[in-house]
Amino acid sequence: MKLWMGPAGLHVEPAQGKDAEAVARLHAQGFYRGWPREDFAAYITGEGTPVYVACDARRKIAGFAMVRLVGDEAELITIAVDPKWRRKGVGAALLRAVFDDLLMTPARRMFLEVAADNAAAIRLYGKYGFARVSERKGYYPRPDGTPATAIVMARDLG
Repeated sequence: MKLWMGPAGLHVEPAQGKDAEAVARLHAQGFYRGWPREDFAAYITGEGTPVYVACDARRKIAGFAMVRLVGDEAELITIAVDPKWRRKGVGAALLRAVFDDLLMTPARRMFLEVAADNAAAIRLYGKYGFARVSERKGYYPRPDGTPATAIVMARDLG
């Protein structure tokens, strides 16, 4: 089994089917339009969309990251951290695990999209070598009806 060290007694490992409910709950906490448990269950058990969870020894999930693999490219589809675990290194631990695991795939470049007003995430991605390559105006819906711009970022994987 693959395991990576995380902060404060957490570790990162591949998600299991039984994690779909907790992952969907975390996603709904972090995003205006959360995805249903059924979607996460399909991603977790499917091919080409590895999902990683940061959890404790009792499998209490503090965060997760999901990647899509297509040929020699990877996309960070989504990443979310429980509000009580934010700013404690969980997101960074998830990214490190993803990068490490991607070394065993054909992926050589990774992309992601992040809301232009999500300064904390943009800083984290910049710290891990992502650079802005473009933007998508009006990409993310917001509760008040005003769309937010998505910044597209990329980095080489080695």
